[in-house]
Formats: sequence, structure tokens, C-alpha cells
Amino acid sequence: MAAPGKVAAFHLPPLPTIGEIIKLFRLKAQKQLSQNFLLDLRLTDKIVKQAGNLKNAHVCEVGPGPGGITRSILSAGVQQLLLVEKDARFIPGLQMLSEAAPGKVRIVRGDILTYKIEKAFPKHLKKDWADEPPDIHIIGNLPFSVSTPLIIKWLENVSKKDGPFIYGRTQMTLTFQKEVAERLTANPGDKQRSRLSIMSQHLCTVENCFVIPGQAFVPKPQVDVAVVHFTPLVTPKIQQPFKLVEKVVQSVFQFRRKYCFRGIETLFPEDGRLKRTEQLMMTANVDPTLRPFQLSMSQFRNLCDTYRKMCDEDPSLFVYSYREELRQKKMRNLPISTSEPEQTEEENQL
Repeated sequence: MAAPGKVAAFHLPPLPTIGEIIKLFRLKAQKQLSQNFLLDLRLTDKIVKQAGNLKNAHVCEVGPGPGGITRSILSAGVQQLLLVEKDARFIPGLQMLSEAAPGKVRIVRGDILTYKIEKAFPKHLKKDWADEPPDIHIIGNLPFSVSTPLIIKWLENVSKKDGPFIYGRTQMTLTFQKEVAERLTANPGDKQRSRLSIMSQHLCTVENCFVIPGQAFVPKPQVDVAVVHFTPLVTPKIQQPFKLVEKVVQSVFQFRRKYCFRGIETLFPEDGRLKRTEQLMMTANVDPTLRPFQLSMSQFRNLCDTYRKMCDEDPSLFVYSYREELRQKKMRNLPISTSEPEQTEEENQL
């Protein structure tokens, strides 16, 4: 019996193991959905601990699958757990967990990319942006195929303070391929520094918590997996609209092996390109011979602030597309004076 005045800790009743659930419902990971199951509950407990204290918290788990992380979240003593699962095959096993934790679990069959998470939690949980984060957490072992577009979507939500961030600075604990996690947390000068590094770090404190070896998953992926924790910043490091920052950052990293001058050129139409590029780099005080991965956050901020002023003076600049200009030239069989942008793995995923 719990001591007087204390609430008894929540414990799940005896349940089939995750392996037994997989056999019972004949579940197989689908390669086209890049599904990988994590069966070791010690590892799922470790993932959930990175989210912090979940006692009486409200949690949304993305893609719970057979329910390994789900069990660890429930064992952490949450008040409410929302499960968003796209694959109908996992619903019966999740319903078994729901019945083992009466009143705590709500299951939604749907795609997290389109699910209206801003309506998922009680309004009284909302906090002002400058306050401590709300008692709301997003946790998920993300399929590799959706991890990059999903974090970009949520980062845009952070910028606009909508979606799951309508409640305040909602924290996220998510898994990524180890290489993607290294990009998310890479510092200036690191060869892994990329568009993802800037887009995530200018909006959030991003922590690469630990690495899970590929052999811990079933089936074993060809890469290791890392757990990353995100806490939105009170004040973004670049205070410009998300789409503008994304356009500048994406342009800089289009030619990541060349001088940053080369990528910044692609922000401007061919007519007047050189003059405007020089104007932008001089005003932003950025050395044109630096490589993209060498640029600091303050240099990206200066580039975005200066580009915003140039767009205010000439609104047609923001809608200009370098790729579209190349496409039009090809259609007209005109000579193309510059090389094609390098296609990054991030862009391929998107």
C-alpha cells in the first residue's frame, strides 16, 4: 500500500513480451515503410529517460509499432498517452496495452505528417513561450523514411509556434539514423554540418543523447540509430520567417564542397547576380571563400537578415528559383553558364 498522501506508482500488469506480441499478431517489419522493432525494454527505458520526468505528463508517441517504447512511457507514470500509428496491423497489440492501463491510453490510427496534434491535449496545459516547457512530450522511434521531412515540418511549427507547439515549448525525444543525428547536432567546421544543423539549432537546443547499435533492432538495419532530444529556444538565433531561413540555408549548402559564395549566388537571377551576391556577402560580413560547413550561426543570421532587407526592397527576389531558371534554359536549349546544384541526401528524402 502507498504511504499516506502519496500516489502509488503505476505498474503494468503481466503482459506478453514484445517478441510474443509480434508472433501472436504475426507482425513483420515492412521494408518499404523502413520499420525496425526495438525489443529490448532496457533500451526503450533508456530512450524514455532522455525525455526527463514524465510523472503525470501528457505524451504523444509517434509510430509505437508493437509497443516497446509504449510500455516504458506508461511505466514512467504518465497521465495520458496518445498513440499515433499509421499501420493498422499494430492496433490490436496496442489495444491490449490500452486495456492494461485503463483510462491512460488513446489510440489514433493516422499519419503523423497530417494529424492535427494541436488539438490533441487539454487547453489548460498551455504555457507562455517564455515559460518553462509544458508538461507535454513527443517521443518516437521514427521510421527512417519519414524522420527528415517530419523534423523539418516540426521545426517550421516551432518557428510559427503552432502544431504541437501551440501549447508552448513542447520537448521532443526522437530516433534518427546516426548520420542524420550527427548532422542535426554538428558544429561549425564539422564535415557533417548541413542544412539540418542550421534549421534545427537556430530554433532548438539539440542534444545527441546516445547511439543504439543496429543489431538491437529487428530486422537489423544497415546503420546505427541515435536518440536526439529537442527543446525549443525562447528566442530563435535567426529571427526571420522559416521559409526565408530555409531558402538561404538551402542555397548555401547546394554546393557544399565549394566556396559559400557559389551557393549564395543561386539566391539571385542571372541578371545582376554577381553584383547582388557581392552586396549580400559584404553587408553580412561573410568571407566568400569559406566553405558552407565553416559558417557560424551568427554568419547565417547576418546572411538571412541582409537577404530579408534585399527582398523587402525587391519582393521578386524571394520568389525567384534558381532551379526553375535552369529548367527554363534547358527547355529553350540555352547554354548554362553554371553547374547544377549538388543533390543532398536530405533533399532526396524530401
